[in-house]
Amino acid sequence: MALALTEEHLALAESVRGWAGRAAPSEVIRAAVADGDGGAAHYDSSLRAGLAGQGLLGLHLPEPLGGQGFGLPELAIAAEELGRALLPGGFLPTVLASAVLAQAGGDELTGLVKDLAAGTLTGAVGLATGLRADGAGPPGGPGELVIDGSCGPVLGAGQAGLLILPAARGREQIWVAVDAADLEITGVDSLDLARPAGRVRAARLAVPPGRVLDGLPPALVSSLAAAIFGAEACGVADWAVATAAGYAQIRHQFGRPIGQFQAVKHRCAWMLTAAEQAAAAVWDAAAALAGAGLTPAAEFAAAVAAVVAVDAAISCTHECIQVLGGIGYTWEHDAHLYYRRALSLRAVLGDSGQWAQRVAALALAGERREVSIDLPAEAGPVRDEVRTELAEIAAAPKTSRAALLAGGGWVTPHLPRPWGRAAGPLAQMVIAEEIRAAGLRAPGLAIGAWVVPALVQYGTPDQQARFLPATLRGETIWCQLFSEPGAGSDLAGLTTRAERADGGWRLTGQKIWTSLAKQASWAICIARTDPAAPRHDGISYFLVDMTSPGIQVRPLREMTGDELFNEVFLDDVFVPDDLVVGGVNQGWRVARTTLANERVSLSQSWTFGCGVPELVGAVRDLGETAGEAVLARAGRLIADGHAIDLLGIRVTRKQLSGTEPGATGSVRKLLGMRYAQQVAEECWRLAGPDGAAGDSRWPRAVLFTRALTIGGGTTDIQLNIIAERILGLPRDPEPGS
Repeated sequence: MALALTEEHLALAESVRGWAGRAAPSEVIRAAVADGDGGAAHYDSSLRAGLAGQGLLGLHLPEPLGGQGFGLPELAIAAEELGRALLPGGFLPTVLASAVLAQAGGDELTGLVKDLAAGTLTGAVGLATGLRADGAGPPGGPGELVIDGSCGPVLGAGQAGLLILPAARGREQIWVAVDAADLEITGVDSLDLARPAGRVRAARLAVPPGRVLDGLPPALVSSLAAAIFGAEACGVADWAVATAAGYAQIRHQFGRPIGQFQAVKHRCAWMLTAAEQAAAAVWDAAAALAGAGLTPAAEFAAAVAAVVAVDAAISCTHECIQVLGGIGYTWEHDAHLYYRRALSLRAVLGDSGQWAQRVAALALAGERREVSIDLPAEAGPVRDEVRTELAEIAAAPKTSRAALLAGGGWVTPHLPRPWGRAAGPLAQMVIAEEIRAAGLRAPGLAIGAWVVPALVQYGTPDQQARFLPATLRGETIWCQLFSEPGAGSDLAGLTTRAERADGGWRLTGQKIWTSLAKQASWAICIARTDPAAPRHDGISYFLVDMTSPGIQVRPLREMTGDELFNEVFLDDVFVPDDLVVGGVNQGWRVARTTLANERVSLSQSWTFGCGVPELVGAVRDLGETAGEAVLARAGRLIADGHAIDLLGIRVTRKQLSGTEPGATGSVRKLLGMRYAQQVAEECWRLAGPDGAAGDSRWPRAVLFTRALTIGGGTTDIQLNIIAERILGLPRDPEPGS
C-alpha cells in the first residue's frame, strides 16, 4: 500500500520509517498528547533538528534553496511514513510552507525557504479565507499591502515562526508571508492531539512588497496541500489497515480468530482497497505537481487526491476502530489519535464534496490527466529491433499478418518461445506500443487467452503443436466448462465426473454460465476423476471437442434479454487420453493457471462503456440543470475512475522497476467491476424519466453491469482472496471442522 514504486523510493521509505521509529516511538506520541501542546515542545526541542539532519525538511527543495534536490514525490513518501508514525508537531505545515514559497520565488523569500529547510524556522499555511487586503501592494504599484481580519484554524500556527496566509482583495485572492510575531495567534483545542492549531488575526498589518506572493495561483496552494496532506493520509490509512488486520489475526471469539469471520475479513479487505486507491491518487498528484507551475492536468490530479486520499484515511481509521471493538474506543489505544488526525486533515483541507465538484468542473471543461508510462532509456534498443520486425509484418498482405504475428510470438510476448518472445515487462510495453504504431492488430483470442498459458506450462509437445498455433492465429474458438450449478466460485465442489473408458474417459455432468459455447469448436473442462480424493485432488483438466456426441448446448436468457451464456450438458462424452492436460488427477493446478489468467484479462478492461467519458457526457448533457449535488456525485465517481486507472499504471511501473506488485492488481479488478456498475447507475439516475424506457442505453447498462461483480470471481470471493492472501487473515475453516 506504500506510495513508493521503485527500489530507490522503497529505500527512502524504509530509511524514514526507521528514523521515525527511533525519534518518535509510541511513548513520545503519548507524552506529546499528555503535554496538551500538540507535540510543539518536543518538536522544537528534538524532532525539528532531527528532521533537518535527515534532510527531510528540504527533501523536495532544489539545492540552491538549501534542499536535497529531489521533488514532491520524494516528499510525499516521507510524509506518508511520518504520517504512519503519527509524528507530532510542525513537520507537515513547515514543508507545505516551503513548497509554496519555493513556487512563489523572489529574493526575500529565498532566505525564508532556506531557514525552513534548515530547521531554524517553522512554518504554517492557512487554507481558510477570512483576511481582507487593501493598499498599494503588488500588482497595483509601489507601497505596502495592508491585511486585516482573521482566519483559521491553521495547522501548526501555535508554533510557527512564519505563516503563509490567504487574503481577499476584492474578487482576487492573494497570498502573503507574515512573521508570527506580527500576528495575534490564539491556540485552539486541537482535534488532532499530536499537532497544534491556532486561529490567526491581523490588525491592519502592513505587508512589504517582498512578502506578497505575487502571481501565485490560489489553486496552486490548495493543490500542494492536497498532495502533501494526502500523502500523510496514506500513512494513516496504511497504519489502520495493518493494525486492524494484525488484531483480527490474534483476537479470538467463539473459539476462533475474528479474522476468520467473513464480515471482519471483508471489512479489512475493503480498507485495503481504500488505502490502495489513496496511494495511487497521491502518487499521481505528487508527480503532476513536480513540474513548474500549475497545469490544469496537475490541478485535476491534486483534486482527485483531495477527494480520495483523506476520505480513505477517515474510513480506514473508522473501520479499524470497529475491528478493534471496545479496546479501539479506549483512550489508551492509539486508534483514536489516528482517527483524530484524519478528521483534522479533512476539516482543514476542505469538504470532499467541494473538492469533488472541482474534479467534475475540470472534467467538464475537458481537463484530464492522461495516465501513461514514460519508458526508460533502455527501451530504445528494444524498440528499434521490435519496430524493424513489425514493419516487415505490416508490409505483408493482410491475409497473412495474423499468422506472422502468431508465428513470431507477438500475440503472447510474455510467454516463452516459440509461443511468445520471453519478453519482460519493459519489452512487453514496447511491443504493445509498436504494434499499435504499425497499424497492426493481434488476433483476438477471447477465452483462448486463458487457455494458451495453461497449455504452454502443462501441455504435452503434441498438445501444444496441435492447438497453440491455430489458437494464437485466432482460428480456434474456445469455451470454458468450469462452473456448475452447484460449483460456481467454489470450483473444487464440482460434480461432473470422468470415468475410465478404453483409450480415454467418459464425461457426464452439467456446466453453466459458459460464454461462446455455441461458437466454440473446443472447450477446456475440469471433471472429477477420483471421487474418493480430497476436494482439490482427483480433478483432471480435459480438452473437449465441442462436436463430440453427447454434448448439448442450451442458451441461457439473461436479465437483459440476451443469450450470451449457456448451459452445457455432457452425457457420456468421450475424451481420449491424449487430451488430458497436466496428468490425471492433477487438473486443479492447471485450472488455477487458467483462472489466474482470467482475472488478469478481466482486470485490463473493466468499463464496458460505463467509464469516465460516458459519465462526463451524461453530466454535460444536463447543461445548466446539473446542480452541486450532481456535480459532487459525478466528481467522486470521476476521481474513483482516475484512481482505478492509476492502479493499473502502478502495477506496470512496479513490474518495470522490479518490485512486487502486491495487492494492486487484485484491488483494481475488484474496484473496476463495481465501478462500471456505479457509473451505469448514476447515468441512469441522470436520465430522469427516460430511465423508465427499457430499450434506452442506461437502463440496459444497469442490467448488464450486474454481471460484472459475479463473473471471473464474485466480489465476495475476491474480498476473501485479498484478506487471506494479502492481509494474511486466516482462511475459512474446512466444511465440518
